[in-house]
Amino acid sequence: MKPDQDRATLASPPIIEVRGLEKSFGAVKVLKGVDLRIQPGEVSFFIGPSGGGKSTLLRCINFLDMPTGGEIHFDGERLCHQDGATFCARPEAQLRIARRKMPMVFQQFNLFAHRTVLENVIEGPIHVQRRHREEVVSEASDILHQVGLGQRLGYYPDQLSGGQRQRVAIARALAMKPKVVLFDEPTSALDPELVAGVLDTIRTLADAGLTLAIVTHEMAFARKLADTIHFVADGAILESGTPDAILGAAGNSRIANFIRAVER
Repeated sequence: MKPDQDRATLASPPIIEVRGLEKSFGAVKVLKGVDLRIQPGEVSFFIGPSGGGKSTLLRCINFLDMPTGGEIHFDGERLCHQDGATFCARPEAQLRIARRKMPMVFQQFNLFAHRTVLENVIEGPIHVQRRHREEVVSEASDILHQVGLGQRLGYYPDQLSGGQRQRVAIARALAMKPKVVLFDEPTSALDPELVAGVLDTIRTLADAGLTLAIVTHEMAFARKLADTIHFVADGAILESGTPDAILGAAGNSRIANFIRAVER
């Protein structure tokens, strides 16, 4: 949340609130009672060791993975809750509506190989949101220009670099007019020289005031952009705070060792 944003935002209800979230795969409990609040316009980063639950947390928040316990509130609506020993979630049709408002950008792009850049971006708004093609094409073209791909509308994914494909994936998410965008390691599949372009695109979204939740190992990027950093390990958020508080946590050997290993 940038300093010049309306301070009333700080007192507004969270756009995402998670209480006691649990997720098990068979006998393996991956999330163990996670609590989380994200305010509108906040940029939240999730860091921590592989297998600690970061990606699963994001996937449960937008119900790509169904939680097995706890509550999730999104944009003022309770999407799931615990009723005694019974876990209850909204019907899938309602969850799909919520999911469209908080799309996820994945490590591996997930673009349609047989469709052009423009066709990939307009797919959701036209076929899912049932919007008019002419309006959607105009908006998608504008978005692709904003992410530096205005000259690539007719290209196919295999004609693009990995960084360009990831920016198409980001444009596709933006075309859905989201309230939140979730990023799951958006640069981990890229060659180092391609990372900067994707990070610049994400920075532009943050500067525009969009709410972002980002799983990453890019510590320098998190330090510069984050409002809040959450350290996730062993299925729980062990520490949350400002970049200085978390990345400078000399007193927490677990976090300090992790940061040293990542930055080595």
